[in-house]
Amino acid sequence: MTYTSTPPTALDSEAWWVQQWVDLLNAYRFKKRLERGWKYAREGHILSLEFKGSKAQAQVQGTASDPYQLSIWIDSFSDEDWSYIIDTLADQALYSAQLLAGEMPTNIEEVFTANGLSLFPFTLADVHSRCSCPDPQNPCKHIAAVYYQLGDFFREDPFILFQLRGRTKEQILEALRQKRRVQADAIMDTPEVSAIEPAAHQAAEPSVDLTQFWQYETPLDSSLVVIAPAEQTVLEVLGNLPLPSSDAQVIMGHFTALYQAVAQQAMVTALS
Repeated sequence: MTYTSTPPTALDSEAWWVQQWVDLLNAYRFKKRLERGWKYAREGHILSLEFKGSKAQAQVQGTASDPYQLSIWIDSFSDEDWSYIIDTLADQALYSAQLLAGEMPTNIEEVFTANGLSLFPFTLADVHSRCSCPDPQNPCKHIAAVYYQLGDFFREDPFILFQLRGRTKEQILEALRQKRRVQADAIMDTPEVSAIEPAAHQAAEPSVDLTQFWQYETPLDSSLVVIAPAEQTVLEVLGNLPLPSSDAQVIMGHFTALYQAVAQQAMVTALS
């Protein structure tokens, strides 16, 4: 979160999950308390912020010589809730493709609402916190400072939202891979596929056909397949178009949108 002289507001260019967190803070009734926290964050009073389990734990330097210890958390989902969420994610090839590529789907909230849940807390009152400072009010300025710092963490790694709800990125991706593996095994065990296998074994050993060198007779184990975005896109390799800047921007904008759509569809096809 970029620190300015005033607390942030949602921007059109901001990732939706960061915007939603900023909106949550801006909707808080006692804004003066949050403004004091914003000043603390801007002045560098937050000494450390890390995530342990489903809690965010921080050290914030206040007026005392020793920094205050604080923790922030939201209610974790149950194992049963997460089982339903993973099932819903696995049923949608697009969600699986984006998550396995390290991207947060723009409409991921629909997966949670479909299971009667919400990824984000509805109000700041749903965010629990505790600080070792003597201030009896909550949030104190130390907790408020960390609220704003969390916006930066959400921007850098949106999967922290899942961790606060009880599952790390690695746990979710591994669960999705297991679901894909089970689905692939189920397809291979269907009567139609099973009937083909004996005939394939009885067939004579074919001669090497170089035109089919990259084709496989049986599906790869899905756990061995990793789909990740390229370090450099084709458009980046090509560089700037030899056209006037205004024309080049329009054309590159069109090609970029087209490239993203094709790349996304390729991931969906690969996982289907």
